[in-house]
Amino acid sequence: MPHSFDHRVDRRGFLGLAAGAAALAAASGEATAAPVETNANIVIIGAGAGGTALANRLVRRLDGARITLIDPRKAHLYQPGLTLVAAGLKPEGYVVSETTDWLPKGVTLIAEKAAAIDPEAKTVSTEGGQTLSYDYLVVAPGLVLDHDAIEGFSLDMVGENGIGALYAGPQYAAATWKAASAFIETGGMGVFTRPATEMKCAGAPLKHTFLIDDLARRAGTRGKMDITYAAQNDTLFGVPIVSEKVRMLFGDRGIQPDYSHVLKAIDPGARRATFATPTGDAEIDYDYIHVIPPQRAPEVIRQSGLSWADKWTDQGWVEADKATLRHLRYPEIWALGDVAGVPKGKTAASVKWQVPVVEDQIVSAIAGTDPTETYNGYTSCPMITRIGRAMLVEFDYDNNLTPSFPGIIAPLEELWISWLMKEVALKATYNAMLRGKA
Repeated sequence: MPHSFDHRVDRRGFLGLAAGAAALAAASGEATAAPVETNANIVIIGAGAGGTALANRLVRRLDGARITLIDPRKAHLYQPGLTLVAAGLKPEGYVVSETTDWLPKGVTLIAEKAAAIDPEAKTVSTEGGQTLSYDYLVVAPGLVLDHDAIEGFSLDMVGENGIGALYAGPQYAAATWKAASAFIETGGMGVFTRPATEMKCAGAPLKHTFLIDDLARRAGTRGKMDITYAAQNDTLFGVPIVSEKVRMLFGDRGIQPDYSHVLKAIDPGARRATFATPTGDAEIDYDYIHVIPPQRAPEVIRQSGLSWADKWTDQGWVEADKATLRHLRYPEIWALGDVAGVPKGKTAASVKWQVPVVEDQIVSAIAGTDPTETYNGYTSCPMITRIGRAMLVEFDYDNNLTPSFPGIIAPLEELWISWLMKEVALKATYNAMLRGKA
């Protein structure tokens, strides 16, 4: 009975936290100042989490502005849910909604791909041949998964012959579960990878590793398998204290880290993976492999002259001030979300804290006032370590842990309440963010 009593206390505490968080989210989304009158022409490239949330907030802050979103995607993806789909914990449809469901009245959506940006002429051209001028531009197109960089790999392989790739979208996350569940049943060698580039949610490769390990234990087949995690450098996570915690958990779970192993090729027929290492290529035979490819800025960004010239040159992230997200050479342009060339911030939680900064920057520029909001690199990763347990890891640019619930949720402990934050509360918070209310 003591266990069930503790469980009820945890649940009561969680519900209280969730209610408080919801109230805070609703309150923080309401603008208190009167709308600023303007005829400014604002173009936002990308209707993902960042672009949609920003559009909803700007509509409330500005009266008379022309706000145009450019994005061809009909489906909006709740990307934090892909790891749950790939572990068989949620259906494919859990992460899918309609892009237009989240857009406010008064915003124009051009359902085309942005084909070119001319920051000198202040225009954006679309693949359909439209050219739009702007007074202010926000680039939030997300990033590109460079699957072609993995020799021998293509997306049509996912789900077959022991190949998973959850990042590529809902159908691939579901197919990943098909391959992973077969591996759980039969055992063998499981190889989990991550790329050497910057990437969205660097915790996702670790979550998938932990979840497959736990599911195998629950199925009674963990003794029939070996699991190795191929780290891109000599750490398991970018925040040293978190990396050490993951190393300890890997030790407890019998997961072997292979440091400085970057996937470069797979041979699906032979089920063999080739990794670049500091001492030359290394081959590992697998029964299951999870592929996460290099990640880069979309071509339209890389060809626009907006990227950094002296860093991330192979990836093309937008040159932006890390505190304001404003472009360093074109002051009427801001970067938002995955595409921003800042040291941290490729998660949905980061977007939640970036959007009010860009909003404040644009409204202040229009009103002729000084902006006050800055972004400190806040990134959150609910690190699932097994079903029903997670660590709520939150940190900033300087790798300081920045817990939202100090004294209540310990960031480096595997807690049921942190699991619920990921599995239950996060999507509601995300949806509130899309509406501009969190």
